Order: sequence, then C-alpha cells, then structure tokens
Amino acid sequence: MRPHWLNNARIRFYSGVMLSIFLALAFGLVWFSNLVDPKGYTIISDLTVFWTAAQSALGGHAVQAYRVTDLHESVAAIFPNVKGDFGWFYPPSFFLCILPLGYLPYVPAYLAFMLPTLFFYVMVIRHIVWNREVGWALASFSGVWLNLLRGQNGFLTAAFCGSGLALFERRPLLSGLVIGLTTVKPHLSLLFPVALVASRAWPTLLMAGISSSAIMVAGIGVLGVATVPAWLNSLNVARTFAEHNGPVYWVHMPTMFSFLRLLGVSVPWAYAGHLVVASIGVASVWHVWRRCSEPTLRFAVLATATLLISPYLLEYDLTWLALPAAWLCRFSMREGWGRGERELIVLMWLLPLLSGLLAKWTLIQIGPWGLLLVLGMLLKRVREWQRAMPPAAKSTLPLSRTT
Repeated sequence: MRPHWLNNARIRFYSGVMLSIFLALAFGLVWFSNLVDPKGYTIISDLTVFWTAAQSALGGHAVQAYRVTDLHESVAAIFPNVKGDFGWFYPPSFFLCILPLGYLPYVPAYLAFMLPTLFFYVMVIRHIVWNREVGWALASFSGVWLNLLRGQNGFLTAAFCGSGLALFERRPLLSGLVIGLTTVKPHLSLLFPVALVASRAWPTLLMAGISSSAIMVAGIGVLGVATVPAWLNSLNVARTFAEHNGPVYWVHMPTMFSFLRLLGVSVPWAYAGHLVVASIGVASVWHVWRRCSEPTLRFAVLATATLLISPYLLEYDLTWLALPAAWLCRFSMREGWGRGERELIVLMWLLPLLSGLLAKWTLIQIGPWGLLLVLGMLLKRVREWQRAMPPAAKSTLPLSRTT
C-alpha cells in the first residue's frame, strides 16, 4: 500500500513551521507593546475584562460587571486608550474561577489564569492520545494560540469537557461532578444532558446536576443574589451584540447564524438556519450515544456537536477541536485510518485560524461548514463501526457502563 502523504516527518515539519510563525508573532506583539516600550501600544485581551470584573467583585460591586457602561468605565480607567465593545455575560459561578485574579497586577493575572488552564488542557489531551507528533501538532494548533492571544477560557472549558468524559466509563460520579463544571459557560454544556439521557447514565446525570447547582449557589452566595437578574439581563446584551454588531463581530463567530448574517440574511431567518444546524447536532449526539458504545466516537461527536449548538460562539471556543481530533486519532490508530481522516484532522488544526481570516477577507464564514464536515466524517466512522460489529455483539452491548 502506498504510504500516506502525511507521515510523521511532515507532521513535525509543518507543525514546526506553524509554531515558528506563532512564536514570532507573539514575540513581536510583546516587543512593540508597552510591556517593553513605555510608548508602545497597550496590550488588551479578553482577560482584561475578566480581571476588571474580578476587581469589581472583590470590591463588593459584582453587579457592575454586568452593566456595559460601568464595565467600559472600569476598563477605560485602567487602559485609557482602549477602544471596543466589552461585555460580561458569564453566570455568577464563573466568578469563582477568576476572582483571585483581582488581587494581582494585570500581567501576573494573565499568567496565573492562562498557564494553569493551558497545563490542564495539555494533560487532558495527553491522557487521550500522545506521542511526539501529537505534541508538535498541539503546540502549533491555531486554537491554542488564538486562545492565548485573546486571554480566554477555552483551555479551561475544553479541559472540563475532556476530563469529565475521560472519567465517564470508570468513575461515573466523578465524571458527573466535572461535567457539571462546564456550566460556568452554559451554552457549551447544553448537549451533556442529551448524551447522558440517551445513554441512560443516570448517576452521572444526577451528579452533574448537583455539581452545576452547587457552583451556581456558591457563586451567588459569594457575590450576592443581585447578580442573578444582572446576569440574565446581560444575556439580552449578548444577543444584541450577536444580532446587530455587524461584520466586525460576525467574522469572529464560526456559527451558521453569523454565516447567514454575513450574507445579508435577516435575523429571524439566520436563527432559523442556525436552528437546523443545531438540530443536526442534537440528533447526532442522541443517535450516537444511544446506539454506539465506542467511547472515543461518542466523545468526539459530543465535543464537535457542542460547537454547533449556540449561535453565540467565538473562534477561541474552537480550542475544543483538539478533543475530537485526539479521540479520532486514538480510535484510528487502533482500528486503522479511514479515507480522509488525516486530512480532516489537518482541517481541525487550521479551522480556528482559517475561519476568522477567510471571513475577514471574503465575508464568508466557513466555521460552521468545517464543523459539519467533521461531524459528518465522525458519523460515517460510527456507521462503519456499527456495520463491523457482529449482530450478536450489538444486541448485548450495554448503552453505558453506568447503567
């Protein structure tokens, strides 16, 4: 058989080239900033909002973070030259993740949040599949660098998802506890109940409910009951941002909603188109978790479909794509590579970067189409796996080891 073009040497070479580019860009961003040159530009990232919100909360004014004007004033007081739209749309539970940052100066706060969550993320991927080539590919993964640049929580939420699912087979209660933590970013947790009900994983589902409720109650207890209506009201601001902030916002949203809005489709019809895609994601998770007992395929489908559910998704959330890529690698290294699967992983490796760049250049958002292609390939693999199973084995396979 002819060797595949994407051999180990090429993986290391392409990864090395991409990593060199990202490192050079990162060095340049820091070198020309006011961290090195007092007259340089001000480094700004989403972690600035996290940091400002944490300081407000520590001062007993957590509700102010949810008010757009107050948040702008707080950020401008620290970074006078900063421009842009800022919003705080996280539930009170997320404050528990970022509250200690308010005690630190900005740069140490950035490092204190990003480095531990990056380590957690890498350890989760390492648990799924690991060798030298995987290490190179992960180090040069565009989703990793976008999340670092934006100072965002993609590492944390992806690690919660990956570690919760990694525990699912062996430690169902602990799995539920970790899965419940994904609700610190609620729109990324919506498909877990679908998967757990489909697989009849009742102990995991119950523990996930207890865990998510506990961290929400803890957040409210620390910050005050007033944060609940403030958070709910902020969701209307997030909806307004997504619906009407224009191409400058939509190019960063790899969703079917933003794809249609960039084409000039009205808001109601853009929601309708997105609903179709989200329904495909829900149906896929239900089918696979109901009919397929292969963990790697189950987990890969769930992580991929999650990125198709919410119309409000930003490019740094595609950091999650390392999870289905790792699970697909693990499965294919064991069962044999299918046609196009390695090319699919290359697409996942590049999609966080390409979706934003191409949208800026062409006003065409390829993000949702790339995610649908990944989901379709995974469903094809599920179908092949089911066909390969002997009929007697299919009839006796448990839907979940927690049943």
